[in-house]
Amino acid sequence: MTKVISIINQKGGVGKTTSTVNLGYALASSGKKILVIDLDPQGNASTGLGIDIDKREKTIYEFLVNRNSDPKDFAINTLNENLDIICANVELSGFETEVASESKRAFYLKEVIQQIKQKSQYNQILIDCPPSLSLLTIMSLVASDSVIIPLQTEFFALEGVSQLIKTIERVKQSLNPNLIIQGVILTMFDKRNKLSGQVEEEARKYFGSKVYKTVIPRNVRISEAPSHGLPVILYDENSTGSVAYKELSNEILSQKDLDIEAA
Repeated sequence: MTKVISIINQKGGVGKTTSTVNLGYALASSGKKILVIDLDPQGNASTGLGIDIDKREKTIYEFLVNRNSDPKDFAINTLNENLDIICANVELSGFETEVASESKRAFYLKEVIQQIKQKSQYNQILIDCPPSLSLLTIMSLVASDSVIIPLQTEFFALEGVSQLIKTIERVKQSLNPNLIIQGVILTMFDKRNKLSGQVEEEARKYFGSKVYKTVIPRNVRISEAPSHGLPVILYDENSTGSVAYKELSNEILSQKDLDIEAA
């Protein structure tokens, strides 16, 4: 059974796309068949997995418009044979306006994912959501089994999270009753900074056991890797960031109650 996970935070710059790219690669390296859906019009997940803009001939935008299409026309294999991506580009930014009058628009991504499930064999689908609470984000929540929230260990980290939780609850009440918060990733952690420790403490109080034990450090290699079109795990496999994402993927794979290893 394919599990669909939204990686989401309406605040930008918190490590959302970086976590999607590196978790996708780490999970694929463990032998799981993974699909990343880039649902951010900026297309950074596509870039981070080495797909140049001129190679994004068919994107998630076209798939959302033509929802009965064959998924094989859109999925591109990446740097790992077990890791595919459906890319995004700036065209996606106009989608919300185009479908504004359509009553079933919140379910369009779910229709696309149903097509993928019927015709492909993925263990997990990871959706890189845009940094906003837009229609694209709502569509992702409707289509997902669970959400993972990256949370930077910096000032104002928890500001806005309450609004995200409210949005998740509203979607759960009216559109996707089985949606759960799978986990929270603490990112950009600096052990030399007292503030990072304080934010970690607050987050663990707020989310409890939902916060993963593995924290992602502030690491220059993580910042450099996207400009080379590589996950940090490939860019510098021995860096602290690379080691952390590998450990985090193992922690996610150990969540047996979510049937992560199915299919």
